[in-house]
Amino acid sequence: MTALQKKRDTDMTQGPILRHLIAFSLPLLAGYLFQQMYNMVDTWVIGNFASNEAFSAVGTVGSAINVLIGFFMGLSSGAGVVISQYYGAKKEKEVGRAVQTAMLMTLVLGVLFTFLGLVITPFLLDMMNTPDDILPDAYTYLSTYFSGIIGLMFYNIGSGILRAVGDSRRPFYFLVISAVINTVLDLVFVVNFQMGVFGVALATIIAQGVSALLVILTLLRSRECIRLVVKSWQFDGEILKKIFRVGLPAALQMAITSFSNVFVQSYINYFQGDCMSGWTAYSKIDQLIMMPMQAVSLAATTFVGQNLGDGQIDRAKKGVGISALVAVIATAVLIVPVMLFAPWLVTFFNAKPEVVAYGTLFLRWLSPFYILCCINQIYAGALRGAGNSRACMIIMLASFVVFRQIYLFIMANFIANEILPIAMSYPAGWLLASLLSQLYYRRVDLNKTRLVESKDPV
Repeated sequence: MTALQKKRDTDMTQGPILRHLIAFSLPLLAGYLFQQMYNMVDTWVIGNFASNEAFSAVGTVGSAINVLIGFFMGLSSGAGVVISQYYGAKKEKEVGRAVQTAMLMTLVLGVLFTFLGLVITPFLLDMMNTPDDILPDAYTYLSTYFSGIIGLMFYNIGSGILRAVGDSRRPFYFLVISAVINTVLDLVFVVNFQMGVFGVALATIIAQGVSALLVILTLLRSRECIRLVVKSWQFDGEILKKIFRVGLPAALQMAITSFSNVFVQSYINYFQGDCMSGWTAYSKIDQLIMMPMQAVSLAATTFVGQNLGDGQIDRAKKGVGISALVAVIATAVLIVPVMLFAPWLVTFFNAKPEVVAYGTLFLRWLSPFYILCCINQIYAGALRGAGNSRACMIIMLASFVVFRQIYLFIMANFIANEILPIAMSYPAGWLLASLLSQLYYRRVDLNKTRLVESKDPV
């Protein structure tokens, strides 16, 4: 039995497509759920045991954090695509070299991003027009978070490696452990020791550090082709080039989109504290609604990567169609209770009547449009799995950055500088991205975008 036939790996090049997609997506979805618990527990603890200013501070810095995290996640997606295509092509040695290269890349970038995050924190807060009463807490949370960012980076790259070979269960187990740790530490630091936003940030980076340690130990102890061998750590130039070919466009797209969202947050911040808190509560629920489509999108990435690596173009395309259908159905089912119980969901995070009113407004107006997100997310995942992340970058930047910023400028300055038209910039961007993604996907030849030739000798 070769390393590519071990039990925990999943070969998606054969067997029922729907079963593979669901079996891969469910642990991933559960993992996303526990990952969101980091921020949700932080927000809940702050919202119930600290000030409204602290609540707004923790909830509105997400776009600032994602400027760096988004860039790295784009690069790590490139590593996952390269590994999944080598895995589908049955190239064990190349899989191993890609693992060593990806982990060493993470170490270098982890040190760089820690320094960079601390340097740009004041700049990002200023760009968001952060109100003076919220600024101290926002600065404390961001600077503490960036100090421990390397833990999150190692967890993301390590779990991406495991998922690239079809193992979505162990990343889920590690997230469960770290989510429990985060919850316990949040309560201890904030409720018992009154540490405020510093306490929730500290709890988060400790929990992320534990998840990183677990995934690293898993790779070090693996007997499979994904084994991490620190003594032989070195960059493989050819593989690194392939990782950047797929990952850099995705990294730029995610980082620039997040940077653009810093400006979007400044439009929200214009309406002051209660609106900011309502947007914070909405954002946490928004992340839950997005999880099924994101899980299926990543399943589509791995599925397409493995099947293109094996030369099965038609099977890869069929998997994309099934993925889109699954994502739409799951999201539609989730939207209904969110709209019905919107006030109670917002109250969970913050019971102030004005905050509940704003949060409910956002949820009920924006939720129906998440169906649009399913389309652009699935096609983007499929194109990345095929090694074509440049097209995704162009489509997403055009829709989520250029178009959205033009929309906001026109709306705020010439039509209606009111909160609901401003918030609708998100659905408008989703619609454009879905239209462009579908048009492009119908015309692209997936066979010309893959990174490795199928079934070549190792």
